[in-house]
Amino acid sequence: MAEFALDPAFVATAVELGELPLCHARLQLDARYPWVVLIPRVGGARELEDLSPADRATLIEETVLAGAAVRAVAAVLGLEVDKLNVGALGNVTPQLHVHVLGRRVGDPAWPGPVWGHSAGLAYEPQALERAVAAARRALGI
Repeated sequence: MAEFALDPAFVATAVELGELPLCHARLQLDARYPWVVLIPRVGGARELEDLSPADRATLIEETVLAGAAVRAVAAVLGLEVDKLNVGALGNVTPQLHVHVLGRRVGDPAWPGPVWGHSAGLAYEPQALERAVAAARRALGI
């Protein structure tokens, strides 16, 4: 299997949070949504089936942990989370990754999908610092 290498698209759209046992974690750079992206550090992985059964189980646990991080980010930003959305789409960036994002009634894309809805909103520097710190605390990294 190929060596793990992070797709450059993640660097352009999300800031590094750190490493979990399986996944590299990043905070998506759209201040409208508390949003964590998990990228399993498995070279060449494009689909869930490319992970071992043990890694799939770890990914589920890390996804739950990312949900707690999303809620922590929302709290420091003064946002509500009415529903956690979890998705492993990969149509644009085929490297296996899981989005965990907090949605709320009345958010800019509600109730539709966030992908392709509108341009993202950049974080203010202090808000980004608070969001990253909250996510890292919740993830234990």
